[in-house]
Amino acid sequence: MMSLQPEIDALCEAANRLLRLGLDGTPIYTDSFRELNADVYRQSETLFRKTASSDIEEAALCKALLMGYSATIYNHGDKDKKIQLVLDCSWNVLDRLPASLLKCQLLVACYAEVPEEELAKEAHAIIDSWNGKELTLEESEVIERLQLLEED
Repeated sequence: MMSLQPEIDALCEAANRLLRLGLDGTPIYTDSFRELNADVYRQSETLFRKTASSDIEEAALCKALLMGYSATIYNHGDKDKKIQLVLDCSWNVLDRLPASLLKCQLLVACYAEVPEEELAKEAHAIIDSWNGKELTLEESEVIERLQLLEED
């Protein structure tokens, strides 16, 4: 079975680009916004039909799908049902993951959909374990995302 990681990475990168569109002060053009939204939604729909080969890949897939569906404005009438299915899958895989960046990212992605304090608390516990070390870009981004969600 081939790894889904390249597709997962592509979706995460596109969803991040969509979520950050215009934050740097550059204008947002309608055509670019629509095109990126359509691309993220298409990638999400394609990955939704795929099956992961391990817990790590399943967690990464769930994280990417939650990010993708959350970032896009498109919905063909079944997006909420798909998000719920991804959340159900996430609950199952979270229990099998060790404390890690991926687990923290998945917790934060779930928290964005279901703002349950236990999710944020567990994410904070992982983040607290990073104290005293230089943070990677991904670690900094997940901390920033969690803070933004908690402020809302």
